[in-house]
Amino acid sequence: MFIGHYAVALAAKKAAPKTSLGTLFMAAQFADLLWPAFLLAGLEHVRIAPGNTAFTPLDFYDYPISHSLTGALLWSIVLGALYYAVRREARAALVVGACVGSHWILDYLTHRPDLPITFGGSLRVGAGLWNSVAWTLIVEVALFAAGLWIYLKTTRPRDKTGVFAFWSLIVVLCAIYLTSAFGPPPSNASMIAVVGNGAWLFVFWAYWADAHRSRALSEQ
Repeated sequence: MFIGHYAVALAAKKAAPKTSLGTLFMAAQFADLLWPAFLLAGLEHVRIAPGNTAFTPLDFYDYPISHSLTGALLWSIVLGALYYAVRREARAALVVGACVGSHWILDYLTHRPDLPITFGGSLRVGAGLWNSVAWTLIVEVALFAAGLWIYLKTTRPRDKTGVFAFWSLIVVLCAIYLTSAFGPPPSNASMIAVVGNGAWLFVFWAYWADAHRSRALSEQ
């Protein structure tokens, strides 16, 4: 899943209105922000296997640190605790932690049974939504539309930057999603790791966009 994770972050703004969208983006995508770094370090591995699922050619055969259920729980606690230590906002810290944990839940829906439960165990799970391109698109686009609607009801632009920065971010995310869904497979695993680290750009972009938006009058 890709834009579905960002949908969670967009929707979470209503539950934690003082928390930057950049922080929520980082939380919801934290597993996928760790994963490219672990690939480059040789701690986790992926291979390109066309036909692995209908939606993606990637075979996620070794990624227990970033994508196991145990890892998801650990990273949820770590990020939630760090947020609370800095901001002293218990509710927002819980939202941040929940966003981190939501990544594994959404991945469970889409992945074939390749998500590990523990760091070293052999049990792997996944509901396999990626076996259908049509249903993957329907579910993920619906999630993203719902998250976007909630965010737009929760915030309003303070200036033109609040409009341009936000909507350009949304357009780029959608363009990348469609390209990854219908474009050619990556050339090699190393390229996946390098390009994957570019996801940090969306975190900083979201910080910028959200800094130029404020709570909607109906939310104050």
